[in-house]
Amino acid sequence: MPIPSLRLATALLAAALTGAPALADEMTAEEVKRLALEAILENPEIVMEAVGILQQREETARMDAARSVVAAERQALLADAPVLGDPAGDVAVIEFFDYNCPYCRRAKPVLSELMSDDPGVRVVGREWPILGEGSVFAARAALAAREQGLYEPFHWALMGLSGRAERASVLRVAGEVGLDVERLLADMEAPEVDAHIEESMRLADLLGFSGTPSFVVGETLLPGLVDAGTLAEAVARVREAR
Repeated sequence: MPIPSLRLATALLAAALTGAPALADEMTAEEVKRLALEAILENPEIVMEAVGILQQREETARMDAARSVVAAERQALLADAPVLGDPAGDVAVIEFFDYNCPYCRRAKPVLSELMSDDPGVRVVGREWPILGEGSVFAARAALAAREQGLYEPFHWALMGLSGRAERASVLRVAGEVGLDVERLLADMEAPEVDAHIEESMRLADLLGFSGTPSFVVGETLLPGLVDAGTLAEAVARVREAR
């Protein structure tokens, strides 16, 4: 039997790798595998092309699943979360972050630029401390700062730290921004603080995030550090969809 064309061979190999029948059931699974093997021997480069097809399918399935999660968990993503910028902004940019993440610190000017260029954006913070005890302490302190109305300046100051966020450095910054440190330490033990962090952990797991920063804008997931233009495009898509 002649070797199939490269495009057909790639499709056959993808079908063989997934165990799916090909060509509308005109071939058996064994025939598909045999043809795929013949194609590989004749054109080894199709292996990478077939792998690319499978990866694209997996990514599409992952994004579809993530969009379903976002739709189902929209209220949870926004509930009991601090807001930077205009609380009445028409589009929410949700950020999962850790104060000890260098890429989260690099996102600080990105978010500032976005909010400066588009006052209609509000940045919703999901404290997701995954980089050690210092990160947990910083997240708890930041959430507790809401009780004194100083979350935003405290948040930006923590993101501006040159060293690690640890108990000593966090409390030093707290004093510098005008927080009552003793009250802050007491408020850090509030059940609402535990609830926010636990919910961030749950949501990040559902969304498939593996690191910080990670963003949710409408139904778009943006894991990793992105520039202001990418965030602005995602915001524009949300507005266009309305």
